[in-house]
Amino acid sequence: MCTTKIDIAKVNSVEEKLLEILNAGSLAVMISIGHRTGLFDVLNELTPSSSDQIAKAAELNERYVREWLNTMTAGGFISYNPDEGTYLLLPEFASCLTRKSSPNNMAVYAQYIPLLGDVEDKIIDCFTNGGGLEYTEYKRFHQVMEEDSSQTVVSALFNSILPLVDGIEEKLYAGIKVLDIGCGRGKALTTIAEKYPKSSFKGVDLSEEAIGFANDVVNKKGLTNIRFIQKDVTNLDNEFGESFDFITTFDAIHDQAAPAKVLKGIYNSLKDNGVYLMQDIAGSSYVENNLEHPMAPFLYTISTMHCMSVSLAQGGEGLGTMWGKEKACNMLKEAGFENIDVKQLDHDFQNNFYVIKKT
Repeated sequence: MCTTKIDIAKVNSVEEKLLEILNAGSLAVMISIGHRTGLFDVLNELTPSSSDQIAKAAELNERYVREWLNTMTAGGFISYNPDEGTYLLLPEFASCLTRKSSPNNMAVYAQYIPLLGDVEDKIIDCFTNGGGLEYTEYKRFHQVMEEDSSQTVVSALFNSILPLVDGIEEKLYAGIKVLDIGCGRGKALTTIAEKYPKSSFKGVDLSEEAIGFANDVVNKKGLTNIRFIQKDVTNLDNEFGESFDFITTFDAIHDQAAPAKVLKGIYNSLKDNGVYLMQDIAGSSYVENNLEHPMAPFLYTISTMHCMSVSLAQGGEGLGTMWGKEKACNMLKEAGFENIDVKQLDHDFQNNFYVIKKT
C-alpha cells in the first residue's frame, strides 16, 4: 500500500489561508452592511467618535453599531482609541468604501456575497437535481446590479465607453435608433437618452420588476424618446418591425438562455453599417488562463450562483460569467459579425468592450 507523506509546513500554510478566507468572507458581509446602512458614509464625515455618537448620527441601534465597529476595527478598517473610546474610519479605506468614492466604491460589490448566500440552499439543490433559479429568486439583484452598473458603465459612458465607437456621439446628436438588450433598470440607457434627445431608444429585459422600475423613472423624468419593454429576447428577429443603428448589451449576453440566438437576432436587427457594442466580463474561456485574474474566484462564484443558474433555469446553455473572450468572438462570428474589435479601458480590468460594425 502506497502512502503519501503530508508536508506539515504546507498544511500550516493551508490552515493560515483558510483562516484568512473565513475572516475575509466575514468582512465582506460586514462591508455590505456598512454600505447599506450608510455607516461608512457617516463615519467619513465624523471626527473620532464613540459608538453612541456614531449610532445617533446614522440613526441606528447603538448595540449593533458597536459590534459592527469592533468587527471593522479587528479587520483593520477602523482605528480605535481605548482611552477615549472613539472610532475613526481610516482615510485609505474611506477612499474605497464610501458613496463619495464612487466609481471606486468597493462596498457596492461586497453586496453580492450576502445576496448570493441567500440562495445557497436552492443552489445546492441544483447541484443535486440540475436546473437553475429564476431571476425572481434573487431579492436584491436588480438593485445591486444598478449600483454596479452605475460605477462600471454609467460613470464611464461619455468619457470612455461611447468614444470607443468612432462617430457614434455625432450620430446620437443627429438622431438615430438605439436598442439596449438586457437593460435591467435602464440606468445606462436613460442616461444616454437624456443627453441625446433627437435619438430614439428602446430597452428590453426579461424582468418585469426591472422594466417597471425603468419606466417609472422615465415617466418621472418626462422623457419621450425612450421606452422600456418586458420581453424574452431569445427570438429577437423582427420583434420590433424596425432596424436599429446602434445596439448595446451591458454585461447581459452570458446570462441569456440562448445566447447564440440572441446574437443572431442582434445581427439581423442591426442596419447595414450599424454598430453593436457588447460589454462583457474580461476573461478567458479556459480556466488555466484565468489563474492570475485578480477577481477570478469572485467571478466564478457569481457565475455558479447567479449567471449560469438563471440561464439554466430557462433550459438554457448556462454560459456563465467567465465564458471568455475566445468563445465570445467565435459566437459573434457564427452570428454573422466579421469586424470584431475588442477593447479595454485603462481603468477597467474587469470588462472587455466588443465594438462590431455590421458590413
